[in-house]
Amino acid sequence: MNTLLYITWNVDPVAFSMGPVSVRWYGLLYALGFIVGITLLAKMFKSENCPDDWADKVLIYTIIATIVGARLGHVFFYDWAYYSQHLSEIFMVWKGGLASHGGVIAIIISSWLLCKYTFHKTFLWFGDRFMGPAVFVGAMIRLGNLMNSEIYGGPTSLPWGFQFVREFPAGTPLNMIPACHPTQLYEAGGYLLLFVLLMYLYWRTNARKKEGLICGTAFAVFFTIRFLVEFIKNDQAAFEADMVLNMGQLLSIPFILLGIFFIIYSYKQPKKS
Repeated sequence: MNTLLYITWNVDPVAFSMGPVSVRWYGLLYALGFIVGITLLAKMFKSENCPDDWADKVLIYTIIATIVGARLGHVFFYDWAYYSQHLSEIFMVWKGGLASHGGVIAIIISSWLLCKYTFHKTFLWFGDRFMGPAVFVGAMIRLGNLMNSEIYGGPTSLPWGFQFVREFPAGTPLNMIPACHPTQLYEAGGYLLLFVLLMYLYWRTNARKKEGLICGTAFAVFFTIRFLVEFIKNDQAAFEADMVLNMGQLLSIPFILLGIFFIIYSYKQPKKS
């Protein structure tokens, strides 16, 4: 293997340390995603004369839902065989193990509760505003995965393949480390393009007057990207080895269909003033 053709990736996942506390790039990018996302959402709310505290409430609900849902998603979707025997470890998030589909499900539930009991708005009204910032957060999370050298793809001969050095024992010769698809970048790039599209639809078109159109577009495109990238991504659990479609793809299909349904629904409803 000619290692000069590939990108050697050996970035330290720890951004900096303060005494015994280490701050990781993953956490910083996660936080950046939430800061930018909630700032954008607050700007949308302000442009529509919504109460000033709505964005703060969304932030609190979303952070809790993301952490709890993503953790439970990993436990039940990917590793229940282990956690069923180690129930005390289910909420040990610091040991790793988060599943984005679980986070999405929890966010949907928390958003519905906010809409019903606090905002008194429809879920689709909120989704049309929330999904753009949420997609940006998704892109930052995937960049965090890149900094952690995790959730990458299978071997590739393409010149932008990444050799994830930290995944191999120290001292392993580079010619023994395969170049793999940087699927974190594929997803992050796709999500950022989708984010730009959603922001354009909200601010520059009348799409937000078709309730459900922006939200449906976000669901359909986001999870289609996820579905397609999974074909070249390494399995996240051993049981996926013999599956035609892996767990990530199976979990994405309902969200793709939901997005298509929202889009169709939006065109059958009268425009909102």
